[in-house]
Amino acid sequence: MSKSEIIELEKAVNKAKFKLTQEAGALHDLIEDRLMSDFNEIPAFAEAAYKAACEWSALKEKLSSAKSI
Repeated sequence: MSKSEIIELEKAVNKAKFKLTQEAGALHDLIEDRLMSDFNEIPAFAEAAYKAACEWSALKEKLSSAKSI
């Protein structure tokens, strides 16, 4: 993998991490602020956070592998 490809992958990891923190924050806000009225929304928020975490993890692993080559 070229240096520029690694840099692009690092950017993708950072964007995925940002998305993950946004999704986790939204879940946290739901639970902290609106749990009693909007508890039925938890599965959708949790699923979005889980998908973002999986995406970040996969990109991070790919970057780690690329850097070790």
